[in-house]
Amino acid sequence: MPWVLRGLRDGIVTTGYPRRPDADDVRSLARPLASARWEPGLDELCPTGAIRPWQHRVRLDQGGCIGCGACVRTRPDLFEWQEGIDDAWLTRDGLVVPELPETDPDLDRVRTALARRTRALRRSVHLRHVDAGSDGADEWEIQALLNPVYDVHRLGIFFTASPRHADILLVTGAGAHGMTAPLARTLDAMPRPVVVIAAGTDAVSGGLTSPSYAVSGGIGELLPVDVWVPGSPPSPFRLLHAILLATGRLPGTERAR
Repeated sequence: MPWVLRGLRDGIVTTGYPRRPDADDVRSLARPLASARWEPGLDELCPTGAIRPWQHRVRLDQGGCIGCGACVRTRPDLFEWQEGIDDAWLTRDGLVVPELPETDPDLDRVRTALARRTRALRRSVHLRHVDAGSDGADEWEIQALLNPVYDVHRLGIFFTASPRHADILLVTGAGAHGMTAPLARTLDAMPRPVVVIAAGTDAVSGGLTSPSYAVSGGIGELLPVDVWVPGSPPSPFRLLHAILLATGRLPGTERAR
């Protein structure tokens, strides 16, 4: 009976996201201020080399950001934390800030093409998760999607052990060379249409382990990726946002017809 009493005491703990915004996600990615100008030595602030010069300005690849905060602590006049959970992008270049305006038409084409492909998925999707060389942190966040707080089942999202039943391939890890063939077999076994999500900084760029003899620079070198989710690790809210983005189910968006 303790669980009954706890339920009566705590009430409903499940988030209302995406129907209602949720402010409980406090993990953030770094980003340069709009006024930030390049100075020698700024690239040394990032252990993954995500900070680079661009037209005398500071450019930061959030796909390589591990959230250590070294740049924000050392140079708060140039860097800040980015708030929000809508960090997933349909293109790899979209994770680089400041954004490039010339990528907008390409992004629209990618979004339209993905919406057409996933229109058949309707309101129920199954995910197959594959670890391609993760440190285990990403897996804890994925597992949290099944707890009562996030409860992805309420949205018709389910995990499956068989790629033959899966609509989405969710990949974590830096892309170990030994996982190249298993990833290819998993993707080939999945019915079409299929969506591939690179979950976490390691999967996006290789993180701290790349370049290395053992891993690639993220899974983009091994698979065609549709959605890129930064974060080390990405929080359950960010993962949920990415899944909804991939299936065209975010509030305010419509599927392409």
